[in-house]
Amino acid sequence: MTGKIWAGKGWTGRVWLGLAVALLAACSPGAGGAAPAPTPTVHPESGLKVIPLTVTSASGTHRFRVEVAATSAEQARGLMFRTRLGPDEGMIFPMNPPRGASFWMKNTVIPLDLIFIAPDGRISNIAAQAIPYDLSPLTSIGPVKGVLELAGGRAAELGIAPGDKVAW
Repeated sequence: MTGKIWAGKGWTGRVWLGLAVALLAACSPGAGGAAPAPTPTVHPESGLKVIPLTVTSASGTHRFRVEVAATSAEQARGLMFRTRLGPDEGMIFPMNPPRGASFWMKNTVIPLDLIFIAPDGRISNIAAQAIPYDLSPLTSIGPVKGVLELAGGRAAELGIAPGDKVAW
């Protein structure tokens, strides 16, 4: 279409032009109405989806960005071979239905805190400062709906303890 068709002559052309501009503005990102849904974040090293997670404790609300190990293959690999984990990063292992969980540190290069999350969303127990490459089982106390892995020592640093609430 040419500009003349849209511009037209007289008031009808201006009405059509005004409607076209209004429609384009309404469809533009950031234009009135609801904001566009955020693009899911993907971790550059693992390729896993990254989501927000909070831990509410006596010392406050702590916010993390965690990779989601959703499939059995992703959970089997976990944070193996990783050489670093930022202070507000981690990995969540959702378990649906809730069940007992047991982890080890085979091929895990960095120390980790494993935070076991009961079905009610509260921390049941923490395996703190898990030793790299150790094959000793680190187990939950009872069934869990998820296990959160953070950099070793981070839970103690933030005052995160059993009974605290985890949401993701």
